[in-house]
Amino acid sequence: MAYVVSLLNEIVKKRRLIWDLSKADFRKRFVGSYFGIIWMFIQPMVTVLIYFLVFQIGLKSSPPVPGVPYVLWLVPGIVPWFFFSETLNCVTNCLQEYHYLVKKVVFQVEILPIIKLLSCLLVHGFFIAIMFLMFGTYQWITFLTWIQVIYYSFAAAMLALGIGYFTCAVNVFFKDMAQIVSICLQFGMWLTPIMYHESIFSDQAPWAVSLLKMNPFYYVSAGYRDSMLTGEWFWQRPRLTIYFWMVTCMLGLVGLKVFKRLRPHFSDVL
Repeated sequence: MAYVVSLLNEIVKKRRLIWDLSKADFRKRFVGSYFGIIWMFIQPMVTVLIYFLVFQIGLKSSPPVPGVPYVLWLVPGIVPWFFFSETLNCVTNCLQEYHYLVKKVVFQVEILPIIKLLSCLLVHGFFIAIMFLMFGTYQWITFLTWIQVIYYSFAAAMLALGIGYFTCAVNVFFKDMAQIVSICLQFGMWLTPIMYHESIFSDQAPWAVSLLKMNPFYYVSAGYRDSMLTGEWFWQRPRLTIYFWMVTCMLGLVGLKVFKRLRPHFSDVL
């Protein structure tokens, strides 16, 4: 716990440096490309378009929630997933990417995952703006709970960061960790009801619904949809809220403990 408090104090003390490095990291992604920042939207938007064409136009499948167009149901579930998966991938590789800082004795390497997180959060902010614009285009009801997206974004960030401290520390010594994370994220996208509604299992396999809810990211994707589509607040899911934060805190503590244990050996390996 003392290590967690020390890290929080370090973040507060060096908040200006963290913010400056996060902005520099954000700009660095698109240096040398002709279309610059546009590239960060292309793959996610193409993904959404493909699922829209396949499920709503091609297969003419009925909307998972009656009265809600499939694309409006899909976007609030997939936008936080883009943020979570990008953050976890970036954090996992951050120590290799900034190896020259890791080798500096005076640099607090614990802030590198925070820098990557904030850089990804800037991208996520653009996608939230696009999501709001899309809902406005469909003239969907504006709920006060839309502001709750900030809370669920924070929840997704803490989950990714907790896992990321573990994966980035292990990745220094076990280079395959980055590939394992990438594969797990592919499975995770389908183990979370993002493309489909969990009600499809209600009749034949009700146990599967409970299993899906054990995935901590279920809380985030369901929360985005509650915020954007139904107007429900997070305290209306008390059990899921408690379960999510218990799992997230546990993952975060384990991740930080592993990071702290392996940290003295980073500079020797990188």
